[in-house]
Amino acid sequence: MSPTDRPIVIVGAGHGGTTLAALLRQSGFDRPVVMIGSEPHPPYHRPPLSKKFGGPQVCQPLRPPEFYADNAIELRTATTVTGIDRLDKYVQLSTGDRLAYSSLVLATGSTPRRLWVPGADTPGVLTLRTIENAGALGHALDRRAGLAIVGGGYVGMEVAAVARSRDVPVTIIEREDRVLARVASPELSRRLTDYHRSRGTHINVSAVATAIREREGRVGGVELDDGSLVEADTVLVGVGAVPNDRLAHDAGLACDTGVIVDECGRTSDPSVFAIGDVARRPVHGVDGLVRLESIPNATEQARQVAAVVVGEPPPDAEVPWFWSDQFDLKLKIAGLIAPGSRVVTRPGTKEGSFAIYHVAGDDTVCAVETANSPGDFIAGKKLIAQRSPVSPARLGDPSVSLRDVSRALPVGS
Repeated sequence: MSPTDRPIVIVGAGHGGTTLAALLRQSGFDRPVVMIGSEPHPPYHRPPLSKKFGGPQVCQPLRPPEFYADNAIELRTATTVTGIDRLDKYVQLSTGDRLAYSSLVLATGSTPRRLWVPGADTPGVLTLRTIENAGALGHALDRRAGLAIVGGGYVGMEVAAVARSRDVPVTIIEREDRVLARVASPELSRRLTDYHRSRGTHINVSAVATAIREREGRVGGVELDDGSLVEADTVLVGVGAVPNDRLAHDAGLACDTGVIVDECGRTSDPSVFAIGDVARRPVHGVDGLVRLESIPNATEQARQVAAVVVGEPPPDAEVPWFWSDQFDLKLKIAGLIAPGSRVVTRPGTKEGSFAIYHVAGDDTVCAVETANSPGDFIAGKKLIAQRSPVSPARLGDPSVSLRDVSRALPVGS
């Protein structure tokens, strides 16, 4: 097979891989495109898994079934890549086939981190990453029995909100001294903790799960480090995710808890790219490399790689952002909180809405966390991108238009 006949091979059929395949065709790329997915389903939306689990809307295809054939995208489901030969440029498949490539894109995502305690394999201990996981969780909660969530991250908080809306007793067990300790500011953590507790969610912080207790062949509860027992017949483990970088590591690509890439998604091999949860990448304005677990991150990296493959100028880098739905709160967060940044809160225009701005030492906005305040989110994202100084006093004053906060600082501000 000549190099011009070799396909671009995309390993992973999630948001990043599917977006990349679509963008290549939209850009007029006419060489073969092969996308390989380990699950038996065509690509589907991930957010409904934690927001609508078990309901009729949980399975939402990313594209209509006919999209792939209509766009000459070869989609191979229920297939995994078991090895990469970078010298001869081919991948080994679980089917026994070898597939040559011109460019290879790793969009392999991440896997829920295991809970390494006695009883972790007891029936009724679940994780949430696939449609099957979501179905199992929804079925378990149909019994209205107790749910214990080990880990107070965004997935756990979203599941807690849905479960409480179904009147399921919920207890969150978080080993840090606050929920969302790794991904949110203390102020946002406090507000969300209060909001959940007011709706009946029990939240235990500074609490470590030490064992899963069994009762009559399935989960009976979670034992904590203080000796107490949180009774539940379903346990959801949400203690983070690990990047699926084993394939890259075994192929000799540079990795460091994720596949290391440049601004355009290139790995240490110029013919191999990595996007999405598996990639550790540079972000403008942030020191070092970061691994971002969000759909906007995966789709942005897909745009960068598509531009490289078709020979177009790379698009401007987007400010990192993501969202979360909890009860009636629509949370939108942009940017990354810099160490030592100053917190400026701003009330929203609707009751209960708010924005938490994070202002770095040079008076530029580095991040914004919003609840039911889309105007603040849009304005904050723009301020982060512009990196122009703001007046913290004016930023926190709801009587001052957000259009005016980045103007020349008044004397004494």
